[in-house]
Amino acid sequence: MEVWPGNAYPLGATFDGNGTNFALFSDMADSVQLCLFDDDGTQTCVDVTEVDGYVWHCYLPQIQPGQKYGYRVTGPYNPELGQRCNPNKLLLDPYAKAVSGTIDWEPALFSYNLGDPDSRNDEDSAPHMMLGVVINPFFDWDGDRSPRTPYHRSVIYEAHVKGLTQLHPEIPEEQRGTYAGVAHPVVIEHLQKLGITAIELMPVHQFVQDSTLLDQGLKNYWGYNTIGFFAPHNEYSSTGDLGQQVQDFKAMVRALHLAGIEVILDVVYNHTAEGNHLGPTLSFRGIDNAAYYRLMDNDEKHYMDYTGTGNSLNVRNPHALQLLMDSLRYWVTEMHVDGFRFDLASTLAREFYDVDKLSTFFELIQQDPVVSQVKLIAEPWDIGPGGYQVGNFPPQWTEWNGKYRDTVRDFWRGEPATLGEFASRLTGSADLYENDGRRPVASINFVTAHDGFTIADLVSYNEKHNEANGEDNNDGESHNRSWNCGVEGPTEDPEVLALRARQQRNLIATLLLSQGVPMLLHGDELGRTQQGNNNTYCQDSELSWIHWDSMDSPLVEFTAAVNRLRADHPTFRRSRFFDGRPVLRGEGEALPDIVWLNADGREMKPEDWDTGLDRTVGVFYNGDAIIGIDTRGRQITDVNFLLYFNANVDPVDLTLPVGDYAQKWEVVIDTAGEHAEDAVTLDGGQQLTISAKTMMVLRAYSAPEEEPDHSVAASLADRVNTAAEVAAAG
Repeated sequence: MEVWPGNAYPLGATFDGNGTNFALFSDMADSVQLCLFDDDGTQTCVDVTEVDGYVWHCYLPQIQPGQKYGYRVTGPYNPELGQRCNPNKLLLDPYAKAVSGTIDWEPALFSYNLGDPDSRNDEDSAPHMMLGVVINPFFDWDGDRSPRTPYHRSVIYEAHVKGLTQLHPEIPEEQRGTYAGVAHPVVIEHLQKLGITAIELMPVHQFVQDSTLLDQGLKNYWGYNTIGFFAPHNEYSSTGDLGQQVQDFKAMVRALHLAGIEVILDVVYNHTAEGNHLGPTLSFRGIDNAAYYRLMDNDEKHYMDYTGTGNSLNVRNPHALQLLMDSLRYWVTEMHVDGFRFDLASTLAREFYDVDKLSTFFELIQQDPVVSQVKLIAEPWDIGPGGYQVGNFPPQWTEWNGKYRDTVRDFWRGEPATLGEFASRLTGSADLYENDGRRPVASINFVTAHDGFTIADLVSYNEKHNEANGEDNNDGESHNRSWNCGVEGPTEDPEVLALRARQQRNLIATLLLSQGVPMLLHGDELGRTQQGNNNTYCQDSELSWIHWDSMDSPLVEFTAAVNRLRADHPTFRRSRFFDGRPVLRGEGEALPDIVWLNADGREMKPEDWDTGLDRTVGVFYNGDAIIGIDTRGRQITDVNFLLYFNANVDPVDLTLPVGDYAQKWEVVIDTAGEHAEDAVTLDGGQQLTISAKTMMVLRAYSAPEEEPDHSVAASLADRVNTAAEVAAAG
C-alpha cells in the first residue's frame, strides 16, 4: 500500500477528496500502527513512521470514506507508573468522526486477566472492538444558518433522541429512535406549537453500553458513557454506521434550523467509558493514559474520580484540553450545533484540586472565537469536594439552577418557610448571578430533568419506585421534594386526579413565567409518567419512552398558551434584574418596577417574609419599567401584570391592589379554571377567591381599540363626506 508522510494536523482521519490523512497524538508511544479493516474483517496494518511534536501521521492516497480503521500503540506497560500501552489491544481513534459497531465485552478487551488485576493479557482485541470510520465531510447545508435565538427569548426542551421518537405513531418505523425521527415534521410541528426555541439533546456522542447492565438485560439508555467525542452515536442512525450517522445528524440540524429551532448538545467531557483501573482498554488508556486521564498524585495506577464513573479527564494536560476544544469547535463548525450543556462541569474546572473559575479550561473557552459565541450551559456540580458550584461559574456561562428546582418544588408541595427564596427564584435568582455581572438569563430554570421524576410523577409519588433497575430500589435520589396529593401512584379518585392536574399546571406555568431561561423536560407537557422511577438511566424501554398515544391534550394546549403569553410579553423574559426603584408614570404615582403583595392587597413588609406558614404571595410587575433594549436601541416596556401564588390547601380571599397599579384587571391564567378567560373585568380593590393550590395571572385591562373600517363602502363614504366638508368650507 502506498504511504505518504502526511501532516500532523488536523488530528484524526481527514479525507480531502483524494485520499485520507491520519494523525494520532501519543507522547508514550515507541511505535504506532494504523490498522485498516475490510468488510470481512481482514486487517491490513501500516507502520506510521512520521512523528512531529508527538503526533504520528501518514497519508494514504487510496483510502476513501467508509474505510474502517483503528490503531495499535507500542510503548511502556507499567500500570504502577500509569503506563498502559499494549499493541495487542486495537484502539479507537479519539478523533474518529464516526464509529462502526460496538464492543462485546470479551476478556480480550482488557489488558489484564479478569480476576487478576496485576497480570497482563496479550489477546488480540480487534475482533471484539468498535472501529473508527473515515467519513465524507462534504454535505449540502443548503444555506443553513443558526437561528441564534437570544437567551431571553429562549425556551429549551430537554429530549432524548430515542425516547422522544420511538413510539410516535406518525413517524415511519425505520426512523423511530433516530436523528431522522427528531427531524420528522410531526416532531417539529409539536415543538413549534409549544413555542420551543432550542432542543437540548441528551448525549449523542458515541457511547458504550455497560457490561453490568447488559448482563441484567438492561442498557445504558441515557448515554453518559462517552468513548468518541467527535462521532454521532451510531445507534441513532436510520441508514447505517459507515459515516451515514454523520449525514443523518447534519440533516436533522438543518431541518430544525429551518424551523427556527436551535440544537444544544449535552456533552460529557468529564470522563470516558474506559472507567477505572479495572476497565477495558479501548482508546485513550492505550494511547497515552497519563495525558488523557487524571491519575492519583501518589498512586498512578489509580484514577482521580470526581464523577463517580471511575475516571476524570486530565484538564491539566494541554493535549487533553486540545481534544476537548477541537471537539467543541468541530460540532459548531462542521455539525452546526448551537450550544452545549456540560455534564458535571465542575470537574472540568479542577485544574489542581479545587473548582477554579480561573482555570485553563475557562480561559480557553473565553478566548476561542468559535466556542465562545455559542450557548454554554453548565451543570454546575460534581461529586468531588466543593463540587456544588451553582452561581459560581464565569459570566460567559449560564447554569442549570438546581436551587430553582428545589425551591419551586418545595413551595408548591406546601413546605414552610420557602416564601422568600421562592420570590428570589421567580425573579431570576439575583442572589446567585447579579454580583458577577450576569443577567437573569444566567439561570436555566427547570423543575424536572432527565435525572429524577417527571412532572406527572412529581405530583403522584412521595417515594421513588426504581425496582425495575435491579438495585433493590437503592439507586436514585431519595429526597425528591415531591407530593403525591394524598395517594401514592395510580388512582381513580377524581379529586386527587384534579389536584394532580392542577399541580402540573402550577409547575409548568411557574417555570415558563419565571425570569431566566425555562427548560422543559420532554413529555412533561404530555403528562408523561415513568411509574415513579426517578433514575431511568438503564431503562431503554417503554417505561422511559414517550407514549404519544396517551398524551394529555389539555396540558399540551395549556403549556402552549402559557408560553405564548411569555413570548408576547417581555415582562416575563427580562434582560435585566428588578431593582425596586420607582418608575415615573406621567402624572400618576411613581411605582417600583416590582411590588410584592399580601392577600389583602397591601405591600409585603420585611416581617411578612418571616412567617413560616404563609404560602400565599402576590407580585406586581410594572410594565412601564424599562425591561430591556431592542436591536435598534429602543427601550422595551410592557403592560402591568399581577401574579398570585397560593400553595395553601385551602382557598384564599384576595383583594386586588388599589391606586395606580391598574384601574381594571383581566384574568389570563387561572390554573384552577375557576375564572374563565372571558370573564368580566375586575376593579382595583375588588375581592376574589383564589382556589387552593392555584396560580393566577392578571393583566391590566385596556379596552380594545376600535378597528378601522377598510371596506370599499367605508372608503367611498369617507370620500363623499370629505367632499361635502370642502364644499361647505368653500
